[in-house]
Amino acid sequence: MEALIGDRMNYLPIGKAHKKATTIIGIGLFFDFFELFLASVLSGVLQEKFHINAGLMPLLLGSSFLGMFFGAIFLSGMADKYGRKRVFIVNLTVYSVASLLIAFSPNVALVILFRFIAGLGLGSQPALCDTYLSEIIPASKRGKFIALAYTLSFLAVPIEGILARWLVPLSPLGVDGWRWIFVIGAVGAFVVFMYARNLPESPLWLASIGRTEEAERIYKDFAEGAALHDEQAVPASSHIMKQEKVPYADIFKKPLLKGTLMIYIFQIFQTIGYYGFGTLAPVVLASKGYTITHSLEYVALSFIGYPLGSLLSVPLMERIDRKWLVVLGAFFMGVFGMMFGMANSPSLIIIAGFIYTIVSNIFSNAYHTLQVEIFPTPVRAAASGGAYSISRLMSGLMPFILLPVLQHSGASMMFTVVAAAMLIVILDVALLAPSTTGKSLDMLGNSEQVSMPRGREA
Repeated sequence: MEALIGDRMNYLPIGKAHKKATTIIGIGLFFDFFELFLASVLSGVLQEKFHINAGLMPLLLGSSFLGMFFGAIFLSGMADKYGRKRVFIVNLTVYSVASLLIAFSPNVALVILFRFIAGLGLGSQPALCDTYLSEIIPASKRGKFIALAYTLSFLAVPIEGILARWLVPLSPLGVDGWRWIFVIGAVGAFVVFMYARNLPESPLWLASIGRTEEAERIYKDFAEGAALHDEQAVPASSHIMKQEKVPYADIFKKPLLKGTLMIYIFQIFQTIGYYGFGTLAPVVLASKGYTITHSLEYVALSFIGYPLGSLLSVPLMERIDRKWLVVLGAFFMGVFGMMFGMANSPSLIIIAGFIYTIVSNIFSNAYHTLQVEIFPTPVRAAASGGAYSISRLMSGLMPFILLPVLQHSGASMMFTVVAAAMLIVILDVALLAPSTTGKSLDMLGNSEQVSMPRGREA
């Protein structure tokens, strides 16, 4: 019997090719989060520079997310048609150009427009990167290496907080400091673009469209980089079998329907907790009477928890089932969100915010891995991207939901809404999510799920 490509990839130890791809993907995702959290970091600055009123602020905060919604819908499907690598490069190009245009925008209307376009480029990026890494990393290491990629990416959050604190008060070469932050994002994304051209395409995707010879060649590159000969990798046949086509509509039928329903409900409500804090933290602090300078300081310190939480998730990803990591993360996000909302002293604000960001990224890494594991290869990018687009849409709508609560009822009530959303997430994942840790992608999404052998240590 011929071996499925996913089975063969699962027998490989981690090698140079795996590590190189994980690093490039992680740095590529860096700019996704750089853009995501810019609205949070710079909202007060842009409000002051462009005299933005309360009615326009939600549009400024949500424009990038709305762009990401449309990008996630349209570009995710392109990755199943044209390949993971090609769409990854297109995404970086769109973001880099749009970010540079933001830097030179003379008014808030153009800032909103170009942030929307930047969002188009980044909308499908996380789900696409999750898909790509899940297809090249052995099952026993899948969660760990996806978490490592996100640890690299989440360095963007404290880095841009520090950059904002340093550059915003300055005008290097006569140009406002906030504009330089967008220039840095554009140039950095272009550098990643140059390295991304050397990424190997996903062997699972190649096999799924019948390009089995290419899949075989790239598989051998991974095997050689892992110092493993092909005949040692899998005891069955050394051939790659073309995978059956799966119509997109099948994700709404058994046996995939339950997982699809779970991830759609999840994406509606997790956004309120995850991005509710990340996007609105400076606005919450302003409502408590803190200045822009102090808000940036507190946010920068709190945001250090993002990469630390991601790093902390690495040893947990293969020890605790993904679904229960999501559940635990959602619970503690609700608890420490309430604490942040009620805090009135700088020390308590920083502590609550710091712990919130730590647990939110254990939560985030677990669900990023889980959401691509539940769909079959031929529709994995489109299905996970379509689900993720709901998150982007909710992120765009979220300021319109939470800002009025903050303005009329205060921070405590706003984070009560966040805690309620996290409770729905807990129930949804606990009751509907499948167990995926350590299982082959070839088997996940089918009615019969079996555990694969553990890969060798890296």
